[in-house]
Amino acid sequence: MDAPIRVLVVDDSAFARKVLRQVLSAARGLEVVDTARDGLDAMEKIAELHPDVVTLDLMMPHLDGLGVLKALAAMPAPPRVVVVSTAEEESELAVAALQAGAVELVHKPTALATERLYEMGAELVAKVRTAAHAVARPGVEEAAPVKSGAVPVVGTIHKVVVVGTSTGGPAALGRLLATLPADFPVPLALALHIPAGYTEALARRLDKQSALEVVEASEGVELKPGRAVLAQAGMHLRLNREGTRAWGSLDKEPAGTAHHPSVDVLFQSAVAGWGRAVVGVVLTGMGDDGLAGARAIHAAGGRVLTESAESCVVYGMPRAVVEAGLSHVSAPLDRMAGLLSRSVR
Repeated sequence: MDAPIRVLVVDDSAFARKVLRQVLSAARGLEVVDTARDGLDAMEKIAELHPDVVTLDLMMPHLDGLGVLKALAAMPAPPRVVVVSTAEEESELAVAALQAGAVELVHKPTALATERLYEMGAELVAKVRTAAHAVARPGVEEAAPVKSGAVPVVGTIHKVVVVGTSTGGPAALGRLLATLPADFPVPLALALHIPAGYTEALARRLDKQSALEVVEASEGVELKPGRAVLAQAGMHLRLNREGTRAWGSLDKEPAGTAHHPSVDVLFQSAVAGWGRAVVGVVLTGMGDDGLAGARAIHAAGGRVLTESAESCVVYGMPRAVVEAGLSHVSAPLDRMAGLLSRSVR
């Protein structure tokens, strides 16, 4: 029998600690080893108990969630972190935490001490299990890129790059976009599995980290060279092209997909408009979203790139594409920008 996943619950709310402890303790294969009331208490108990996973509140006295993540980055074998956050108050902090090393994000339905906190139970359990099998990776380097300003990027909409990712995706996107030049000659569209309410903050943060312009998708958003469009959480992003114009549209359908946005929906819409001129990139993530889309790109004569296991937080989505024989090239994240630049020439 496998050893249980050992979890430390960190939250400054006694009621939230009670709810999280109950939910996690009731789940098969999970053991809550203790709770902590703030960041300093958490660091002491992490050093003492060596949990596999920490569920982490962000806004706490003495040492906040980001402070805990910075301290964990200095440890040789840190626990994996699942952030528990309210989007309305903490979206910027949550995005920063995901790029600082947190593996997963669970949306708190309310900041109040009410029974509604139990609503996040199933998602919390699933993401703790995912986090337990993830690989720790360094956070995104905080460096200000050189923006091209008002100088137009010379390029084309006759090709397009589509990127899909999930667990570990916010940090992976930050590292990838930071290495692409301001004059990258074709549009990019990005789909990430993340709870609704966080993609606007993430797009702003990615824009600061990249020489490219990065925007959250809106209805009719223009696709153009030098711009990366991040799918809005809770909606599918579809790409459209007509003559010299290309744009994105938002759609709830198909409603039955496991994720909104779906990587498959994004990739397949790109194939419908661009055919063999699509370059698909599948980065770190749990599951196989992107497999059907990669198959469509491959069948149309396009190119599919996958992140290799050596840099993935979770080698799930890329592995599904590789094992299906659909990946043209597999490489670690630090080589992906060079592969992309060569693929769009």
